[in-house]
Amino acid sequence: MSAPSVTFNKPSFALPALLLGGVAIGASPIFVRLSELGPTATAFHRMLWALPLLWVWTRIGSRQASSNTAENRRDARLIFLCGLLFAADLACWHVSILYTSITNATLFANFAPVVVAVGAWLFLRERIYGRFLVGLALCLAGAALLVSASFHTSQRHVLGDLYGIITAFFYGSYLLVVAGLRSRLSAPTIMFWSSLVTGAALAVLAWFLDEKLVPETWRGLWLLVALALITQGAGQGLIAYALGHLPASFSSLVILIQPLTAALLGWLLLGEAITGLQMAGGAAILAGIVVARRAGKT
Repeated sequence: MSAPSVTFNKPSFALPALLLGGVAIGASPIFVRLSELGPTATAFHRMLWALPLLWVWTRIGSRQASSNTAENRRDARLIFLCGLLFAADLACWHVSILYTSITNATLFANFAPVVVAVGAWLFLRERIYGRFLVGLALCLAGAALLVSASFHTSQRHVLGDLYGIITAFFYGSYLLVVAGLRSRLSAPTIMFWSSLVTGAALAVLAWFLDEKLVPETWRGLWLLVALALITQGAGQGLIAYALGHLPASFSSLVILIQPLTAALLGWLLLGEAITGLQMAGGAAILAGIVVARRAGKT
């Protein structure tokens, strides 16, 4: 993802920006838990209130698209697909957050890079390294431990874990489509137009599920605005800025602060204790993601 055209006095701001962005996104499950609305309606507001920021970003950092009409139509279809995939990602993840622990939901959602690697191998003929298979095995072992921990809690938690795994598949697929578009379109253009599709799809889904779209109190409204501005706006924006100044391989590892932030905030603010099985499973998943992400570098 390219960085928005924002100027800071010192390039050394890149690492703090990356860390702050990861923390901001890691806080999103807290807002989902505190929301007065259902999971899909909450996801809709996350996109709705972020759209003005994304529009400003397109004005600042836009790049001209190709003048080839056929290619533009193909890109429009792919952007539409991006929007639908991200809508499915958010809808499933928010259900996962409500059904299982914040720690489990966030760790499973971070399976996405592994899904991207498998998808790139299947559809883009990219090579799979032995180290990646080791990372995949670690992730699967960690997932088994997390699900085992959920079985000791309730079937609802197990269902939440399943939604978390589905989240990773949708988000991984979304990333693959975005990767294909980035050679022709700027990140602001992709994010703004796909977010419009995402918001519309989530509004229809919330209506179909009979979820309220308007919070009952001002507190509920401000929680939704904060979710959008902190996670979708500031979080994604800071990470996008940092990626323009730091190596992608290093950045992808630092961003793993997201599940750690979510687990810590879940414990501090919501009293969600982290069990021994969860700690072991989380450690295995994080180690697996690190190994898998670095597999292509050897």
